[in-house]
Amino acid sequence: MLLVSYTRDGDEARRLGVQRDDTVIDIATLTAEYGAVVPGLGAAPATVLDLVHAAPEAVAALTELLTRPVPEAARHPLAEVTLKAPLRPGKIVGVGLNYTEHVAESARTLDTDKELPQRPVLFSKPATAVTGPGEPIWHDGDLTTQLDWECELAVVIGRTAKRVRPEDALDHVFGYSIVNDISARDQRRSEQWFYSKGQDSYAPFGPAVRTADDVPDPHALDLSLRVNGEVKQKGNTRHMLFRIPELIADISAGMTLEPGDVIATGSPAGVGASFTPQQFLTPGDMVEATVESIGTLRNPVVDAR
Repeated sequence: MLLVSYTRDGDEARRLGVQRDDTVIDIATLTAEYGAVVPGLGAAPATVLDLVHAAPEAVAALTELLTRPVPEAARHPLAEVTLKAPLRPGKIVGVGLNYTEHVAESARTLDTDKELPQRPVLFSKPATAVTGPGEPIWHDGDLTTQLDWECELAVVIGRTAKRVRPEDALDHVFGYSIVNDISARDQRRSEQWFYSKGQDSYAPFGPAVRTADDVPDPHALDLSLRVNGEVKQKGNTRHMLFRIPELIADISAGMTLEPGDVIATGSPAGVGASFTPQQFLTPGDMVEATVESIGTLRNPVVDAR
């Protein structure tokens, strides 16, 4: 299933939907039609996060529910709803330098180590950095002139993970989405990345979550990013240096991952700092991050001042 969080008709209450092509199916309306009860909740899940916290059987129950005829009242054209960030993560764990070519370009332009990491390079983004599809990436010219992009596959955790073995790690994944890891390259402080990557709006997230049962191999997905229609990044998740089971095992060895947490798994080559001359985002730009089977996350760059 391709899950979305959306609003409609000016109502700011967020609703859980399933996207099928150009239609969003409202789960609460569908459930009311058939009197279905989702296991683990006692009622229809109201949000994506409700579904994440429910028992795994809830996804199966919704999948079965969606095999039934969908009443017209539950169908909304995608163009008539406003998609939001799928959920607000408890924490976002970023993975740096996780594609070989990105390691090389970062060493050349950002003074990072030219040697391949021997363990995952981890950093964090606060939940306040999250912004949804269509919402602005804020450009504050008083803070940065080097606002950069990174298209990344996002892993949404579905079960509490503590000291998980790699062979069991994918059992803890609820689904997959997109994070655009925005960075103010000139706000790295003593090589620490938190402020550079953690400012408000620096984690565009969405536009949907594809449930794990619908992704046969998360390490075979094309990624790309465009700025104003021009391709800047193009890669595939098979080129990850540390794959998702290794990442979950490494992180959970000392940090509990909880349902709704997000791992941003790293960026392929083609960030703005790698170009000659360097290219950075400015107000008026439109950034589009795409991951196969999930969709395209579009965000305008807007002057914050």
